[in-house]
Amino acid sequence: MSSDRLGVAHTLDQIADYYELKEDNPFRVRAFRNAARAVLALPGSVEDALADGSLAKTRGIGPATLAIVKDLLEDGRSEVLEQLKRETPPGLLQMLDLPGLGASRIKLIHEKLGVRNITELEAAAKDGRLAALPRFGEKTAAKILKGIDFSRGAQSLQLWRDAAREAEVVRSALAGLPAVTRALTGGEVRRHCELVGALDFAVETDLDAEQLRDAIAALPGLAPSPAAGHAISFCSPAGTPLRIHPAPRARFGGALLAATGNPSHLAQLQARAQQRSLSLDAIPATDETGLYGALGLAEIPPELREGADEVERAASQQLPRLLERSQLRGLLHCHTTYSDGSLGLEELARLGRAAGYSWLGVTDHSRSAAYAGGMSVAQVEQQWAELDAVAAEHPDIRLFKGIESDILVDGALDYDDALLAGFDFVIGSVHGRFSLTESEMTGRLLRALDHPFLTILGHPTGRLLLSREPYRFDLDAVFRKAAANRVALEINGDPHRLDLDWRLVRRAHELGVQFALGADAHGVSDMVYMDYATAIARKAGLESRDVLNALEADAFLGFARARRS
Repeated sequence: MSSDRLGVAHTLDQIADYYELKEDNPFRVRAFRNAARAVLALPGSVEDALADGSLAKTRGIGPATLAIVKDLLEDGRSEVLEQLKRETPPGLLQMLDLPGLGASRIKLIHEKLGVRNITELEAAAKDGRLAALPRFGEKTAAKILKGIDFSRGAQSLQLWRDAAREAEVVRSALAGLPAVTRALTGGEVRRHCELVGALDFAVETDLDAEQLRDAIAALPGLAPSPAAGHAISFCSPAGTPLRIHPAPRARFGGALLAATGNPSHLAQLQARAQQRSLSLDAIPATDETGLYGALGLAEIPPELREGADEVERAASQQLPRLLERSQLRGLLHCHTTYSDGSLGLEELARLGRAAGYSWLGVTDHSRSAAYAGGMSVAQVEQQWAELDAVAAEHPDIRLFKGIESDILVDGALDYDDALLAGFDFVIGSVHGRFSLTESEMTGRLLRALDHPFLTILGHPTGRLLLSREPYRFDLDAVFRKAAANRVALEINGDPHRLDLDWRLVRRAHELGVQFALGADAHGVSDMVYMDYATAIARKAGLESRDVLNALEADAFLGFARARRS
């Protein structure tokens, strides 16, 4: 069991899930959910917070949850969780992740139909037994079947952030082998794909494939697996497929290229090589620059290597000058202790400046988001006054008064226009009623985009990777309206969202949309989410001129105010 914040929070959430399935006291369930959120919001490590006593004083952490955290850090396990697992059929917990199901429904299905796992649930949904249960029906059964299909497709994938962390552990182990001069990560991780199914590496070595396989097999936790093409195949301790592409220094460029992919991109390069009477595998190059040069191409950034038009554009010297992290001037979409964040305004300003930003937009939740501590009108006014005071103390960073306003079901923004006029900018986001029809959701978003105070449409499709599909709406209609009304679309850097999807960013960009990168930061560690948003912007081919964060403070404010006149 990992002792990091994510691992501890996951355990607390699991305990809450089991209690929910047992229909335990709802206050106990809520206590564990709150504790999980409190752990995730810690500014430092869980170990340090426990050692210095600050964890015990953290809001949301009570004696019971504190004891469990201690057990996790000292023993690597929780006896409470182990006991709950022994008492609960293991397949029931997996069913909690399916749309249309909650603990009470799962309990009913289990008691009335004897269903113990997802396989049995699928059978009950297909043969009509599920639809016949009280409060179910055909639509619910169909939704559950769709959720099962989605869940199965996601089982072999992991978030890019998590895959990158695992890849670095493996890469470091490979680089430490005596006969390895260099080891670099390639594949979907290097191409910044939002979901990753396998990890690829290029290894510079003079060993032959069999010798290198034997050396890798000696590393703890790695298990050999059947070969995949020219790569050496293993599985990580977590079961992730590993593909290792070895080459001596003179051909390392080709190994890194092959390790990075994707297959369609490599096929286009091979076709170009054949036109020049070359073989892609046989071109000597110590790096990728030399290899692309041998093909008469500008070097194509890894993020763009998806087999679209990147080779054609590289041949005509028309590749975009991709956005660089260093070009960002503004940090957007930040939550503070005024709603569900863990940072105060002064601390956020200080951290933003230390990270190199010259301006920062504070965007706590609006009042309709009661689940996230949404601000009342009085709290908004209190925050404005404090923000003015903090701004006076920190003249080295410009602070903007923003809000993440819920887009209500009728397309209206939270708060009346008189209050909205006091914000420097407004992010509008959908946080509920995801099951509207495509037509209804489209109308909801179009009406919001017509609101003169809306500056940015937050996480536009509402997806949560590996757990919730995007809600349905007419993408082109919304993109065209956003472009016409000069409303920016957010690229949300939360690794569970990465919304907009980079493919949709490309389409929206073609239609003339501007974009805003959002950290969706609720604590110190979330500041890095801007790097993830930047990576998605690069993958979509965006340049600095396409992104509001690259503007100076006055220019950003001008963009926000232009819609109000």
